Amino acid sequence: MQNKQINQILEILSQTYPAAKCALIHQDPWQLLVATILSAQCTDERVNKVTPTLFMRYKTVPDFARADLSDLEDLVRSTGFFRQKAKYIKAAAIKISESHSGQVPSSMEELLQIPGVARKTANVVLSTAFNVNEGVVVDTHVKRLSQRLGLSEFSDPIRIERDLMNLYKGDNRERISTLLIHHGRKICKARKPLCEQCPLVKLCPNAFSG
Repeated sequence: MQNKQINQILEILSQTYPAAKCALIHQDPWQLLVATILSAQCTDERVNKVTPTLFMRYKTVPDFARADLSDLEDLVRSTGFFRQKAKYIKAAAIKISESHSGQVPSSMEELLQIPGVARKTANVVLSTAFNVNEGVVVDTHVKRLSQRLGLSEFSDPIRIERDLMNLYKGDNRERISTLLIHHGRKICKARKPLCEQCPLVKLCPNAFSG
């Protein structure tokens, strides 16, 4: 794909979704970290229904570190895989309390040492909370659209991220992932993409083929 087309994809999506931003409701980096952990195999909409009660019950990182695990499980049950998620959240709170004075770290290296945090979660926190665009968030939408649009030929998220990092620099890394997520939810859906409504149809090598 030529640089002109790569830039056009970003420009067209930016015009189509001018208000696009991270859909997870949060007040600080810790809340964003928790919400992102909960979003695994779960919709942002469902997470946003769970977190208000969760953050009302436990207000700070130390509160989560001291939380009763069974209570955490009950509060996040509807997000799926609730036992593992509750375990990760409590362990993350303990790690951040003990190693970072209760403050979510702002480097990839430190974030990846926190329980429950892989590159996707780390990239969400870094780009959204700290405006650090070291990498690119690759979720199921970004993975699917990167392949359909010809931005990457790989299915492995790490290799897709590497391709996107080579194509987009600086703030555009956060922008392209956010825009692809919005476009994937609204138009370029997994089972039946709405190609007839897609503003990228002329740039897409897989238009109308799914």
